[in-house]
Amino acid sequence: MLAVPPSAVAAAAAEKPSACALRGTTGWTDEGHDTDYSVFKRPAGTIKVAMVFVDFPDTPATESPADAAGQLTPGADWLRSASYGKARLDITQHRRWVRMPHKSTDYGYERGLSHEEHEAYVKDAVTAADPDVDFSRYDMVYVVATKNASAISFTPTYVYEPGTAGVVADGNRFKWAVTFGQDMWHWGKKLVAHETGHTFGLPDLYAFDTGSDGHRFVGGWDVMGLIGGAGPQYFAWQSWKLGWTDDRQVVCRASAGSDTVRLTAVEYGSGTKMAVIRTGPTTAYVVESRRGVRADSGVCSTGALVYQVDSSVATGEGPIRVMDAKPSATPASGCRPLDDAPYWAGESFTDSAAGVRIEVLSADGYGETVRITKS
Repeated sequence: MLAVPPSAVAAAAAEKPSACALRGTTGWTDEGHDTDYSVFKRPAGTIKVAMVFVDFPDTPATESPADAAGQLTPGADWLRSASYGKARLDITQHRRWVRMPHKSTDYGYERGLSHEEHEAYVKDAVTAADPDVDFSRYDMVYVVATKNASAISFTPTYVYEPGTAGVVADGNRFKWAVTFGQDMWHWGKKLVAHETGHTFGLPDLYAFDTGSDGHRFVGGWDVMGLIGGAGPQYFAWQSWKLGWTDDRQVVCRASAGSDTVRLTAVEYGSGTKMAVIRTGPTTAYVVESRRGVRADSGVCSTGALVYQVDSSVATGEGPIRVMDAKPSATPASGCRPLDDAPYWAGESFTDSAAGVRIEVLSADGYGETVRITKS
């Protein structure tokens, strides 16, 4: 991480950050701060993960387990960096193929995979690996299917439903698992961050409906949206929800007034990460700074990112929506911003109906200075 200069400090917050924390109302994964950690995994400290490799009677593995693991295990470093070192995946690879009791086509992936079918898949994998794995040592399981099993087409996350039998091995009931399918060969390490984010209680930020652009809400700005996007980091809001960003790094404006805030980019660990303007019981606007650039594509992701959060909106329906800046001209650097965002120095965002205005006053290599106003 880059050091942040002494000048990169926040203006004193007008209100306590808790005044801008929103309550979730969907009863499942949403952007509320009241995550139920009796259901979801607390995203802190060392999380011990058993990685097991499975093949099937109709599709025996021909590749090495190490080849499959190589696609995924770098995700542990990615997550550690994104959490500023506050969450660490300790992945133990059990590098041998274990045979599932049913054909790959019998597990229901082509039907979309119900919770019951998914739990049966996890249970079969754990049972098959149990003779060689002490599952009492682990918090969650990653099940990696052979590349030959085209029927295991995608990667879902399993979360235990309280009050049911669930999956038990060596006296340990597993509440969380990720079952990696063929899309892991496309998405790679960031898929680990996306799916493990679900075990932490994060919702999907892409659109579930198939009638329009599936990434219209957040584009590639968050790994819970477009996993392979040019700027896939967790939003500062989600980092705050997960406890990786501290209250002292949040400036809150919940009542009428104005604050000038020095933001440092979310890619850096210190400094003020976000300014929040609360607009209702479940809604807020957030502004944060981004400094990631993917030079090979000419896509910039540098500037002040503005988005709206609604904790009453369910996963897959747009609980976070990025506000496009749509600048009138390409800057001298010659690269366009990702998805017509973020905002540069001299630009501003206004929602007159909500009484919100966000102005980008200046920028440097570490972040932006912004003025937030609620009327």
